[in-house]
Amino acid sequence: MSITPVDIPVIPVLKRNAILNLLSRSARIDGRSPGDVRGIEIALGVIPNANGSAHVRLGLTQVIAGVKAEIGTPFQDTPNMGNLIVSAEFVPLASPTFEPGPPDERAIELARVIDRSLRDVRAIDLEKLAIIPGRKVWNIFVDIYVIDHDGNLIDASSIATLASLMTAAIPKVQVNQEKGDLTIDRSSLEPLPIRKKVLTATVAKIGDYLVADPSLEEETVADALITIAFSEDGAITGIQKSGMGAFKYEHLRKAMELAKQAQKAYLSKTLEYVESYLKSKASQELKV
Repeated sequence: MSITPVDIPVIPVLKRNAILNLLSRSARIDGRSPGDVRGIEIALGVIPNANGSAHVRLGLTQVIAGVKAEIGTPFQDTPNMGNLIVSAEFVPLASPTFEPGPPDERAIELARVIDRSLRDVRAIDLEKLAIIPGRKVWNIFVDIYVIDHDGNLIDASSIATLASLMTAAIPKVQVNQEKGDLTIDRSSLEPLPIRKKVLTATVAKIGDYLVADPSLEEETVADALITIAFSEDGAITGIQKSGMGAFKYEHLRKAMELAKQAQKAYLSKTLEYVESYLKSKASQELKV
């Protein structure tokens, strides 16, 4: 949980009171109801040199995720599995609070939340990414770039990550059993072995009220936030709490319900864009 102070512009008490007043009538400052998520737009294949990529707009928040596959060596404790490495970078132009230089703890926290949500449930079948067990495996790098910050960076990054992974393709590899060397056929691609589709959903607690997909204004006045990752079958794959406030039991139960509804909305929209993209891509390849 990050408690490092940052130079976030102070929202006056009047603004918090206005937000609370709206929430008392089940309304929000941007016109949504407490359980509504913002509009989602996804552009796929936006980075030509990546194995998969996605540009996501969640309201005014914008995130780009790219997937790069490289052949490397396995970790010593998982010799028969490929590797998944997630990193995040906050582009300074995205927010006055983002500074140039190495990733700060907010970027590290975001990357770890996304990584854990995928890794613990084995969303990617890493065993199928072993080329020569114990010697050569596929390393899957997911790089997340926040390019416009208007709240809820984790969910926007989660959507971008899943969309880029689902549309990523890696070359087929032939192994010479006698010599032990590899032949990479970049003209023949195959999708990543996705086992489960996982997305996060974030809920903010403001006073005694809960809201899904908080905007930046709502995050700034929130007492606490909770991010819950779900797979498509409804299983919880990770939980992250941030902020100095606490969730009572009744708040936690309601937050779980709001998060599950939000995740379903995210997943439905993501699958819609991914299926359309893959269908269009397949059609273009047939024409060629």
